[in-house]
Amino acid sequence: MKSSTQDKAEGKIHKVKGEVKEIAGKISKNPDLETKGKEEKIAGKVQEKVGQIKKVFGK
Repeated sequence: MKSSTQDKAEGKIHKVKGEVKEIAGKISKNPDLETKGKEEKIAGKVQEKVGQIKKVFGK
């Protein structure tokens, strides 16, 4: 099982990658890339929250 710090770090990475993809999709007028970016950004936020919850419960 991943540590809380690792989950938070990976979540931030996914969030940033998602933001980059979303912006690239907007600039290139590629709705598929924009959507994938939004999805990855949301997944990153969720993973960050999982890391925060693990920290609270000491896992």
